[in-house]
Amino acid sequence: MNQTLRVVQYGCGKMSAYTMRYVFEHGGEIVGAIDKNPDVVGKDIGEMIGGNTYGVKITSVEKARELLEEARPDAVIVTTMSLLKDCEEALLLCAELGINAITTCEEAFFSWNSNPALTQKIDALAKQNNCTITGSGYQDIYWGGLISAIASSTNKITKIVGESWYNVEDYGIALAEAHGAGLTLEEFDQRIASVDRIPDEERQAIIEKGDYTPSYMWNVNGWLCGKLGLTVKKQSQKCVPETYHDDIVSTTLGKTIKAGDATGMAAVVTTETEEGIILETKCVGKVYAPDEFDRNEWTICGEPNTTIVVNRPSTVELTCASVVNRLPDLIKAKPGFIGTYEMGELKYLAKPFSEYLK
Repeated sequence: MNQTLRVVQYGCGKMSAYTMRYVFEHGGEIVGAIDKNPDVVGKDIGEMIGGNTYGVKITSVEKARELLEEARPDAVIVTTMSLLKDCEEALLLCAELGINAITTCEEAFFSWNSNPALTQKIDALAKQNNCTITGSGYQDIYWGGLISAIASSTNKITKIVGESWYNVEDYGIALAEAHGAGLTLEEFDQRIASVDRIPDEERQAIIEKGDYTPSYMWNVNGWLCGKLGLTVKKQSQKCVPETYHDDIVSTTLGKTIKAGDATGMAAVVTTETEEGIILETKCVGKVYAPDEFDRNEWTICGEPNTTIVVNRPSTVELTCASVVNRLPDLIKAKPGFIGTYEMGELKYLAKPFSEYLK
């Protein structure tokens, strides 16, 4: 590859302001940008990053193939949606063109257990065209690598318990709506909670069809089991609404959430393994009340018990830095749709990209 890591940014919303800047700061180059929003198409990426004019205009998604074929980047960073099926067009295009891609799509962190058919389709195409597709972000460390690191210093594990909070205001309207923010409790029950009140066999049939909507921890538990060498026996999910006693204004939704309506949701995923270890994980995504903040707490139960708590993590910046720091691993990984747990530990990049790609 070229001495300079060449990147195309696919999705030019809130997250891209960080990912593009971080690419530049690590000695990379943004050689193209793509978005479907007509309000940003045609703008210089500098308007998203802030500061300089870079001479790179944001291209409409309809011209994505043309841009990628002409630019031939070393990697594409996809920061669009949270479900794999919503990123299908972008990831399949990259796989077809033989271009490495990394996405903040939470389901892509381990989509084999939630949308295996589409995952297999992307995997086969990526292998055929000798490129790598993966998912990364905040969970790569704070729901993944950090937990496996603690586990590696533990003699015996009986249970892994995790809980993480994040403000959906920081991630855009698609994520806020996916968490049920702004719905009445009746609407939440019908649209979100009811999906998980089904027998295991029915859920598996929905998964096989690619119509399941997993919470983030559904895929995280799959990633952790893959990383720790655990065999999943059974997995279940329950989503419950979060509420607040006063009205809350959501700038992302552009509305006031009435007191007692859903500000978001808590999703609890329980995984039983053949090895006897149980994973009980919960993610709470909501429009925050004034006294709420991001936090991350995990406990390894066994011999010994170990708890780690991270209060007020800068979740957006950590997500984007994790993605950018994974770029050298992405370039060097084997072809296919590969989980980051197969790429080794995520490392801090103290030197420019070029030093890690020799």
